Order: sequence, then structure tokens, then C-alpha cells
Amino acid sequence: MLQASPSPAILIVEDEPKLARLLDDYLTQAGYVVHCVAHGFEVVPWVQQHAPALILLDLMLPGKDGMAVCRELRAFSAVPIIMVTARVEEIDRLLGLELGADDYICKPFSPREVVARVKAVLRRLQPQSPSAASPGGFVLDAQRYCASLDGCPLELTPVEFRLLSTFLTHPGWVFSRSQLVETLYADFRVVSDRTVDSHIKNLRKKIRTIRPEPDVIRSVYGLGYKYEG
Repeated sequence: MLQASPSPAILIVEDEPKLARLLDDYLTQAGYVVHCVAHGFEVVPWVQQHAPALILLDLMLPGKDGMAVCRELRAFSAVPIIMVTARVEEIDRLLGLELGADDYICKPFSPREVVARVKAVLRRLQPQSPSAASPGGFVLDAQRYCASLDGCPLELTPVEFRLLSTFLTHPGWVFSRSQLVETLYADFRVVSDRTVDSHIKNLRKKIRTIRPEPDVIRSVYGLGYKYEG
């Protein structure tokens, strides 16, 4: 007799007790197993001991803010992170995504919207195939969400992994920034060209640490970017 798959575990990092309980109730009703912590210093040790499917990470936390927590998590984990913030300035959104956040939700929000975003991120990150060789010496492992180049590991954020996968799946294709945004973010958010350019810059930098020349992700003036292995 087959056993049912365990429900995905969601870690809520929120220091407002009423909001944490509200999110807990809605996510539990949606079928998730939920754990809550309220202090920035609690997050990394908890994640190191458990395997959450996704983290809802508030930006403003006691002890250590969400940006610092996100940076520490990305040093050892590719777990999906949705930043929850009352800051709406573009620089905060950009910084959060550059640190490796997969999405962000601005306060105030509907709990139903949070559940929908959680489902969307988990669905988008669902592995479609095992590891496979790609053009130019790249190997992408969709199950573990990791990549390598010429046998050397590439330490990529989830956003950078999806970006590289898009280029390698269609070598030679020219992608506009708007097309890349649609590939990287399922909610069709308004993201500036600067955000896309920052992800490209970071991805190029990591590739160059293994293979300095040539630059395999090339700019096409007035159009966007393409991969040439």
C-alpha cells in the first residue's frame, strides 16, 4: 500500500503574533505543515536542522533583519524564500531579489494572496527532470536545483538557476528583458530592467570564476541577451 507523500513544510518568520497565527491558519487549511519563529537569530539553526519546502521571511525582525537572514541562508541552502515587507521602495525589492529571494509580498496583504504566492513559487520550482548535460559543459540538476560547469560547482541562487536554464534550453535565442521576467517570475510583476541586468551580471561573474573567457551570455544591443557556448 502506497503511503501518502508528506505535506510540504512552511517556515513562517514573523514577529507579529497575530499575523503569524493568521498565516499559520490559512496555510494549514491549504494542506501545509507550518512552523513559526519570531526572532532573526532562530532562522538559520532551524533550517539547518529541518528541511522546509519554503520560507516566508519578514524583513523587519528582532535580532537580525530579513536581509541578513536571507544572505546567510543562501550561503548553504536554495530553499525558496518569499520576503514579506512593509517597504515598497524599488531598492529594497531589488536588494531582496539579488540576495536570492524568490518572491516578495508587500504589507498589507490578504492571507489568501500569501497562500496563492506560496503555491505559485512551489509549483514554479517543482523539478521537471533529473540532471542532464547542457550545451557548453554545463550540467543542471533540476531535482537538487544546482548546476556545474566543466565539472566545477556553480553556486547559483534559484533565480540565477532558472535564468541559466532558460538560456541553455534555447542556445542562440535572443531574450528581451520582459521575456526573461516572465520566465523568472510567474506573477508577471513589474520589475525594472536594472533587476534583470543585475541577475545577468551576477550569473556572468559566477561563470567567469570557472571559465574566464569567452563570455557565454552576451548582450544584444537594443534587444536583450543570448547564450553562445
